[in-house]
Amino acid sequence: MIEIAGLTILALLAWGVLMLGLLLLKAVVWLFLLPVRLLLYALILPLFFVLKAVLGGIVFLVIAPVLAITAIITVVAVGAAVLVPLLPLALIGFVIWMAVRLTRPASALSRV
Repeated sequence: MIEIAGLTILALLAWGVLMLGLLLLKAVVWLFLLPVRLLLYALILPLFFVLKAVLGGIVFLVIAPVLAITAIITVVAVGAAVLVPLLPLALIGFVIWMAVRLTRPASALSRV
C-alpha cells in the first residue's frame, strides 16, 4: 500500500516538474515573440480601426432605414392600441358636447 502511495507521489512530482518546464518554455517563447507582437500591433491595429469604422458605416447605412421603418410602425401600432379602446369614451364625450352645444342659446358673436 505504501508503494502505491509512493508511486503516486512520484508521478505527481514528475508531473509538476514537467508542468514547470512547460511554463518556463512558454515564458521564454512569450518574451522572445514580444517585440514581434508589439510591432504587428503597432502596424495592424490602426488598420483594424479603419476597417471597423468603414464596415460599421456600411452596416449602419443598411440597418438604419430598417430600424427607422420599424420604429414608425411600432409608434403607429402603440398609438392605435392606446386610442382604439378610448374611442367609445370619445364618442360619448362628443355626444355630450353636441347636446350641450345645441341646447345653449347662440352667443352674440355668432349672430353677427
